[in-house]
Amino acid sequence: MAQSKKIALAALKMAMTESREEEIHLKESYLKIGVKTAAVDYGGEYVASIRKIVERAIVAAKREGVIQETHGDEGAVAGATREALTQIMNKAMGLNIGGKIGIARQSDHLSVAVFFGIGLLHLDEVAVGLGHRVAPKE
Repeated sequence: MAQSKKIALAALKMAMTESREEEIHLKESYLKIGVKTAAVDYGGEYVASIRKIVERAIVAAKREGVIQETHGDEGAVAGATREALTQIMNKAMGLNIGGKIGIARQSDHLSVAVFFGIGLLHLDEVAVGLGHRVAPKE
């Protein structure tokens, strides 16, 4: 499998974990093969949340050691996150979202995935978005 696809799959799997325990276990197994990962939960109104989601992704990636505190690394996470959010925009506009953001990186490949339930009352939809960027090598 191409490295960019491998990292995208890792980000998707991190975003789809159902518990902290599963998230920690998956993170540890990816680290053994040299893939750094992070995940963070998020919920709120879509449009008002875009900035907060991007910020949360950057903070989680830094906290978990996926990226360093550099302009290039932070920009790669921000760009990939915005791309992932753009992919769910048509379903989410004007509604509430809730779910998880998954981030994965190996070498200069970085992916961010969002896996969100989108809804109004009990009428829920599900959406997945994925962004990939080249980040400066560590």
